[in-house]
Amino acid sequence: MKALVLSGGLGTRLRPFSFSMPKQLIPVANKPVLEHVLGNIRSLGVTEVGIIVGDRGQEISEAIGDGSRSGVRVTYIEQDTPKGLAHTVILAREFLGDDDFVMYLGDNMLPAGVAAIAEEFTTHRPAAQVVVHKVEDPRAFGVAELGPDGEVQRLVEKPQQPRSDLALIGVYFFTPAIHEAVASIEASARGELEITDAIQWLVTHGADVRASEYDGYWKDTGRVEDVLECNRYLLDQLESRVDGTVDATSVLTGAVVVEPGARVVNSRIEGPAIIGPGTVVENSHIGPYTSIGRDCRLHRTHLDDSITLDGASVADVRGLHGSLIGRSASIGPSSRTAVHRLVVGDYTRVEVAA
Repeated sequence: MKALVLSGGLGTRLRPFSFSMPKQLIPVANKPVLEHVLGNIRSLGVTEVGIIVGDRGQEISEAIGDGSRSGVRVTYIEQDTPKGLAHTVILAREFLGDDDFVMYLGDNMLPAGVAAIAEEFTTHRPAAQVVVHKVEDPRAFGVAELGPDGEVQRLVEKPQQPRSDLALIGVYFFTPAIHEAVASIEASARGELEITDAIQWLVTHGADVRASEYDGYWKDTGRVEDVLECNRYLLDQLESRVDGTVDATSVLTGAVVVEPGARVVNSRIEGPAIIGPGTVVENSHIGPYTSIGRDCRLHRTHLDDSITLDGASVADVRGLHGSLIGRSASIGPSSRTAVHRLVVGDYTRVEVAA
């Protein structure tokens, strides 16, 4: 089995961050979402991975490299403009050959993995097997309508009156039968080749299409709020580790990771929290559910429930909560007093109350 990971797209819901970095590289628990995805794929025993990239492909290849850090071999496949998920299968035809494959959206977080579902697919080998998850409002998703034995009877994209609460969540298993399907469909009203249309083509033509329900934690990291929530979830699994230096006047409570080269000076850190490599935390209070990236500088600051990307600096600011602070951003004091919530893009300077 091979894997096809989709890492194109514009990431409009994650602006301003997606103006300056691919959304799949936003870190959750100090690791890019795309690395979490590759780890899940490797846990299936899959090592050959094709990554679909758009105009930010260079940044993705610089971050992921040849995939060896994640235990896989990566082939990058360019898609000049987003033309739909089914179009990526056409682009990847040479890479995929006649192998079965898992298709995985590169901004999806499924921490529990899909190993059991992959085993189902390998054992029974339907033409396609979709992964679904119960959602409160199915109208925002592709929805699977199932028969009594779990077979897919119909797929409906964003139905106004859904007859099922089982949403497609961006993981699909396919045999080579999908290649005929993607070649047989036409573009949708929005001008894209939809993977739901290709799977429906299989259903209509009598192929065996199954659905498996994923009942673990799932998050599409398409919005700032989703990134922060996913960060909280993963940090709850954290185990303490101190590879950097923590001075005698500092206090660490709960699960705290201090990465190599990081320094904690006269500060209090309440876990779960991660302090990235080369970061300096001085005279500060870092509260729970906070991930601080690489080479950051925090001085006389109180920050919790937040993510700080690499190279950011925060000084003389109290009360930062629920914030996502971009790469090399600089946050400093102003003369007025307030409580703050920040969503700060890369290379930005923001002045807030000290």
